[in-house]
Amino acid sequence: MSKIDALCVYCGSSPGTDPAFTAAAQSFGKILAENDVRLIYGGGSVGLMGTLAHAVLDHGGEVTGVIPEFLTKRERPRRLPQELIVTPDMHARKRTMFERADGFVALPGGLGTLEEVVEQLTWAQLGRHKKPILIANINGYWDPLLTLVEHMRMVKFVPSALSVEFLVAERVEEILPKLRRAAREVAEAEKTMAVPAERL
Repeated sequence: MSKIDALCVYCGSSPGTDPAFTAAAQSFGKILAENDVRLIYGGGSVGLMGTLAHAVLDHGGEVTGVIPEFLTKRERPRRLPQELIVTPDMHARKRTMFERADGFVALPGGLGTLEEVVEQLTWAQLGRHKKPILIANINGYWDPLLTLVEHMRMVKFVPSALSVEFLVAERVEEILPKLRRAAREVAEAEKTMAVPAERL
C-alpha cells in the first residue's frame, strides 16, 4: 500500500486564456497545502506553475521546484526558503521529479506539459512504474488528448496487453481523493523504476 505524500504536477509556464485554469491552479495549491502533500513541480514562478506554487506556499504547504539550468532565466525559478533543485538538463529534471513524487497530475499546459505526462503514461504502459497518473480536464482542456488516446486504442496502437489506465478529473476537488484511492493499490516497491539507470 502506498500513500500520496508528494505529488508531481505538470502545468503551463503561461496562464492560458481561460481564467478557469488559473482558478484551478490556485484551488489545487490550497488543497495540497491543507492535506500536507508536497508539491513537486517545474520550478518556475510564472504562468500556472507560479500560480500553483504561490497557492501552496500561501497556505503553509511545502514546495520542491526542479528546473534545468538553461530555463532559469526564462521561467524565473522561485527564490524562497523552499527546496529548489537545478539540474544539468531536462532528462535529469524529469528523473528527479519522478523519484520524488508518489503520483502525477497534468493541469492545462503546452507541449512541455503534454510531453511530460505522455512520457509517464508510456513508462507506466511498459511496466516501469505503477504510480497513479491523473489528467485534470479543466473545462474540457484535455478532451482532444483523451479522444486521441481512445482512437489509438480502437485502432490497436495501444494494445490491450500493454494498456495503461489513467485517471481523469473534471474538478480539482476530485484529484486527491482519486489519486489516494489508486495509490492504495500500489506497493512501495512498484513505485520505483524497473531499471534505475534508464533515462526517463
